[in-house]
Amino acid sequence: MTALNTDNMGRFAPVVEGCDRKGDVILVCDHASNTFPQPWGSLGLTEDQCRAHIAWDPGALGLMRGLAARLDCACVAATVSRLIYDCNRAPDMPGAMPTRSEVHDVPGNAAISPSERLARTRAVYLPFQTALHDLIAERVALGRRPAIITIHSFTPVYFGQPRQVEFGVIHDADPRLAQAILAEAEARTPLTCGLNAPYSAADDVTHTLRLQATPYGLPNAMLEIRNDLIATPEAEDRMAAQLAPAIAAALARVQES
Repeated sequence: MTALNTDNMGRFAPVVEGCDRKGDVILVCDHASNTFPQPWGSLGLTEDQCRAHIAWDPGALGLMRGLAARLDCACVAATVSRLIYDCNRAPDMPGAMPTRSEVHDVPGNAAISPSERLARTRAVYLPFQTALHDLIAERVALGRRPAIITIHSFTPVYFGQPRQVEFGVIHDADPRLAQAILAEAEARTPLTCGLNAPYSAADDVTHTLRLQATPYGLPNAMLEIRNDLIATPEAEDRMAAQLAPAIAAALARVQES
């Protein structure tokens, strides 16, 4: 992850890359970083917890960058741990600053005052979503209709239960792109795929898509890759090489329809 960039008001800017690329896709990584900056620090978590999946989506950033290079498109990544503020959650959602993640308590989130919630929202969430919206609005103003695709990873074992799915595609109100990506991935890759797995919009995981893509009627989808399959830079690149052709074919199918 690129070093944190803050302004004089303590706001953490996201990483925005590839704005000059030609592809009409914007990739987004809401949970790209496990950085715990001041003034919040580790929130009372151990070093192992700060490295675990509860703090971020391991492998997702490298995968997003590999896909962005192959799809010739821009990408946006959050720079602060999801436990300080989960940029894929609205400010009024408990999961935005969770007191517990899976089986782990988060002591630093146990008793957040309204003023602290506001401070984190201003410092992390608003810069991330504003930068993403600016990028989308600029494309739309030029007559372009970028697809918005968020990139996530998930743990192979959740609450003690193994997960068999390896690649999940999730949709919100508009299922077209998600269904097309699923069909192309099933045809082109050896991955065990699932629609609306291991999560769905009913789990409140599509906030960024709902906020940024739906108002403009843009094609959109959320991709979930099991994190043991992207555990090294080499594995991230191999996965990007597998998925990029499937995503490109799905985009072409949706554009034609």
